[in-house]
Amino acid sequence: MSAVQQAVVATFKGSAVTPTVEYLVIGGGGGGFSNGGGAGQVKTATGFAVTAGVSITVTVGGGGAGGGGNGTSSVFSTITSSPNGASGASGNGYAAGSSGVCTCNNSFGYGGGGGSTGAGGAGYYTYGGGSGGTGTTSSISGASVNYAGGGGGVGSASLAGGSGSSGGGNGGVYTVSSATAASANSGSGGGGDYGSGAAGGSGIVIIRYSNTYPAATSTTGSPTISNTGGYRIYKWTGSGSITF
Repeated sequence: MSAVQQAVVATFKGSAVTPTVEYLVIGGGGGGFSNGGGAGQVKTATGFAVTAGVSITVTVGGGGAGGGGNGTSSVFSTITSSPNGASGASGNGYAAGSSGVCTCNNSFGYGGGGGSTGAGGAGYYTYGGGSGGTGTTSSISGASVNYAGGGGGVGSASLAGGSGSSGGGNGGVYTVSSATAASANSGSGGGGDYGSGAAGGSGIVIIRYSNTYPAATSTTGSPTISNTGGYRIYKWTGSGSITF
């Protein structure tokens, strides 16, 4: 089953001068197959201009299903962060690790999925599954959080699967269905498990702006709202709306 995308609408109005917004937009991570799933794309920047009275659509992408499912895109206004290719490169273009094969005993070690800032680790029949590629650290929410890492690849024989990065799922072990899913709203890839890997993590959208500007006048749904470090922060992990 494909992941459900979640949408909200943000409307800025009632102020002659609107803030410029900092954003973090992360697409859904891919489900693991034998390689670990790749991370969703990460886009982040400051100084994004918004217009009073104009509705901005925010979409939170879903994670890909286990067995190699693709994630879905996350969107904030004109900013789109694509999902990854399942069990392949991350949305930021970092490749999955290579796989190693020993024909003498038909053992395999599969590579980890690509993360948003690094390639997945290689898998070897003597070392087990490759680790997931490195992710992205952001403090936009008011705390330092790791996002968009690759999932670990499945290990060969009795050797361990690779570790996921930044919330990515861990790879399983040959003949043992032990791959783990990526953390929700991490945009990270799921662990690999010989063709039946675990699910990728859903994406996330976070914006913040100076708290010298007024707070939203109303919200619906489930955005998390905070006022810390001189910023008003809105984090979307579910459907709803916000009106300024």
